[in-house]
Amino acid sequence: MINNTDLDAPSVPLPRERSYPAEYTEAIAAIEERHKQELERLSQELRIGLQTEATAKAEEQVQEQIQSLQQLFKQQKEENIQLQQRLDEMEGLRKLEIENQQLQQRIQELENAVQQRPSQQWGNTMTQQATKALNKQVKLALEKTIDLRSLAQEPPKENAQECLRLMGMALKNLASAMNNTQALEAAAIILGSEPTPSAIAYRAEQLEMLPQAISDIRRVLSKPGCSWQEFWDIAQEYEVIKQDYWGELTSEETDLITALQNAFSQPDIIGVGSIVAHADPYRTLYVERGEVVEDLGEELVVAWDCWKERSKKTERYFRDELRFWQGKNQ
Repeated sequence: MINNTDLDAPSVPLPRERSYPAEYTEAIAAIEERHKQELERLSQELRIGLQTEATAKAEEQVQEQIQSLQQLFKQQKEENIQLQQRLDEMEGLRKLEIENQQLQQRIQELENAVQQRPSQQWGNTMTQQATKALNKQVKLALEKTIDLRSLAQEPPKENAQECLRLMGMALKNLASAMNNTQALEAAAIILGSEPTPSAIAYRAEQLEMLPQAISDIRRVLSKPGCSWQEFWDIAQEYEVIKQDYWGELTSEETDLITALQNAFSQPDIIGVGSIVAHADPYRTLYVERGEVVEDLGEELVVAWDCWKERSKKTERYFRDELRFWQGKNQ
């Protein structure tokens, strides 16, 4: 028998932990071991999941950075292309500026030479000084090239336009023989054409007609009672060089032509019944006869005589595309 007071005595040994049978202890240890392994497995899976998530985020960030860099590279490439184009344009402008300065200097030499011309020898033609200025670059006489020095020794018998034509052709031949761009441009300026061999040759052919055109026009103007129709029959043959021959006529002759044109009676406005031709001198209908058969307001319907045998006999035109026909049989 143990007294209750003895149970509280420090001397009484009491078990601090609960004791189990040996089989229970082994089972508990096994459960704890499985629980520990499960915790380790879950912890490992958690670490793997966190690592996978971090890797995915990192890959996403890297992909965004790559796309951003690719976009930046594309923009940089486009800017480089634009910059290179701008540099090429600036280089071209610089070359053009240099050529323009050289051409301006050339023109200044010509102007100075013209101002120094001996009027008794040349009259209204180019001078020896102008010829020498143009001939500075001519070092060797070419067999098929007009020698500008010969023009200095003997002025041409024709007018100033003929002299300019000869000088322009000389420069054109020089440019072809020596592949000289400046000579070609100078020839184009003198002849008043585009700086291409074909355009200069075509312009030279036009100027070859100039002396005959002036002669024919002056002949018809000198006839007593000359009419506008008589003048127009001649003038339309030289329509392509109108500005050239007009500059060679005297003020009295141009005033007479203007008076003949003003005196020529014709309606002010093209309308139904008007006899017309096309206003564009480069169209075949420029010399053909047609009649306005219908007025559509902004447009007119024209029946062409030369289309009588065709299935389509009429065409519509704006009023400013037509002119009054001035043929011989009107």
